[in-house]
Amino acid sequence: MFARRDYVRDYMMIPPGTGETGVANMIVEIPRGRRTKFEVDKATGMIKMDRYLYSSTMYPGDYGFIPQTLAEDGDPSDILVMVNEPTFSGCLIEARIVGVFKMRDKGQNDFKLLAVPHKDPLFGDILALDDVPHHFLREVEHFFSTYKVLEGVTIEPLGWANAEEGAVEVRASIDRFRKTLGNF
Repeated sequence: MFARRDYVRDYMMIPPGTGETGVANMIVEIPRGRRTKFEVDKATGMIKMDRYLYSSTMYPGDYGFIPQTLAEDGDPSDILVMVNEPTFSGCLIEARIVGVFKMRDKGQNDFKLLAVPHKDPLFGDILALDDVPHHFLREVEHFFSTYKVLEGVTIEPLGWANAEEGAVEVRASIDRFRKTLGNF
C-alpha cells in the first residue's frame, strides 16, 4: 500500500526564488518539443495530461510555473525556459529571467516569463532580452499567438518587455500569492 502524499504542497514548499536577484525556481510541466499539455493537477498534485494542442505546433522551450506565485489569471506564473534539450515534467530549474511576453488570453492578462537555465554555461551570456536571438523571440511570440487558434481561442499579443519588467511581474505574483493563499 502506498502512503498518500500531498504533492501540491510539496511543489508549493519550493520557494519562488533562489535568493539571487533575477533567478526564479521553475517547475517544468511541458518539456520543449512537446504538443502534449501537461499540468499539475490541483486535486492530486500529480502531473497529468490535460490535452493535446489542437495544432501541430510544439513548445519552443521547457514550460511550467514558478511556485508560490499567483498570476492575474489565477494560476501560478507561467515561465518558458530556453533549453538545449528538453528536461522532464516535474524537473526543477533555477531560471534567470531575461524578459516577459505580454499577452491576453480570453481578455485576461496571461504573461509568459522568458528565462534561461541559470547554471548552464551555454546561456551564460544571455542576461537580457537583447541577448536572446531575435528569431527565437519571434518563434515564442508566434507560438503563443497561434497555439490556441484551432480551439477557437483568440490571443492578443501585447509584445515583449525586459527582464526588469519580468522581475516586477514575479514580485507582484509572489505578493498576490501571499495575500491570497498565505505563506507556506
